[in-house]
Order: sequence, then C-alpha cells, then structure tokens
Amino acid sequence: MSPTSTAADNPWFSWRYVENNWSDIAQFTGQHVTLTVEAMVIAVLVALPLALLAHRVPALGGAAVGTTAVLYTVPSLALFGLLVPFTGIGRTTVLIGLTLYALLVLVRNTLVGLQGVPAEVRDAARGMGYSATRRLLAVELPLALPAILTGVRLATVSTVALVTVGVVVGYGGLGQLMYRGFNSSYRAEIMTAALLCLLIALVADLLLLAAGRALTPWARRRSA
Repeated sequence: MSPTSTAADNPWFSWRYVENNWSDIAQFTGQHVTLTVEAMVIAVLVALPLALLAHRVPALGGAAVGTTAVLYTVPSLALFGLLVPFTGIGRTTVLIGLTLYALLVLVRNTLVGLQGVPAEVRDAARGMGYSATRRLLAVELPLALPAILTGVRLATVSTVALVTVGVVVGYGGLGQLMYRGFNSSYRAEIMTAALLCLLIALVADLLLLAAGRALTPWARRRSA
C-alpha cells in the first residue's frame, strides 16, 4: 500500500467519523466538561477559605502554599494510583485528583492578590472604623479579585488538560477517545478529541475572562 493511499484511508480529519460516532463524542465531551466544572467548583470552595485563613495567620501562608505545591509536583499517574486503593476506579478518583492539582494555583494567586493590597488602603479602611472582617470582605477581596480570577482561569485550563489523564482509571472524558484512537492508530479519533479539548479550554477561558471583566469594572477603567 502506498503512503498516499494510507493517508487517505486514515486521515487526521474526518467528518464521517464525527457523524458515525456522534453519541460517543457527545457523551465523553459532556463527561469532560462536567468533571472540569465540578473539580473547579470544589477547588475554589476549598482554596478560598484556606487562602483567607493563611492571609489572616501569616504563619500558615507558607505551609498552605508548600503543601499544595508538594501535591502539585506528584505526577498525575502516580497520584491516581495512590488514590485508587481508597477511592476505587472511576469518577471519584479523577475528581479528587483534579481538585488537588487546582488548589496550588488558586491558593497562591489568592494570597498574592490579598498581599498585594496597598498598606495605605488597609490603613484608610481601618481609620474609617472597618473591622478586620469587613475590611477583608469590602476592601481587600475586591482588590484581590483580578489575581484570584487569573488563578481560576489558569487552573481551569490546566484542569481541562488533566482530565484526559483520568483514562488510566477509566474516567477520562475525551481522553477515552484519545486512548481508543491510539490503540487503533485511528488518526481522526485522536485529532477530534484533541481539538475538542482545545475548544473546551478556549471557551472556558473566554467565559471566565468575560466574567472577570464584568466583576472588576474598576480594573478595566484603570487599564484604559
């Protein structure tokens, strides 16, 4: 068989493949998006209080960042392998792993944002009689929001990519298609899954960027 005929029989792009496998593509795409959203929601709910506590108690700041950094350095395959004896094969293991990986970026960016609030702004709020809690909620958090949202964007895009690794424990979203494509050497299946991952990451980033602009109009005016 000539190289030309081989390429024609096994193309990188095939609309026929999409039509014939639409149900699988839709199922795994939905699984990928759902895992990403759930992992990010849980990670934000854990990271924000943790970062706020670390900010209020500086001695905890280094420990919080250090702990999440150690978790982040563990290879994903090894982390899933460590979790399997406790959480089993499937969705729960992947969700826990994705959440742990997102924590470092979220905790670090939240702390950086809070620590970047000018001292004179804090002093002014204190002089106006703001309590520590009110100062945190009404002054420091809004000013730290751009850094926090940047962390959410970075963690989200990273999570979209990491979902595919979940295929090793049987729940990897579009990674299932990639794995199937590599096993069968079917190029269109691999490329379709890869492009959908890129599309999910791009759409998620644009949505978060738009949300960030809506939530921080003062930053938009300052940059203009």
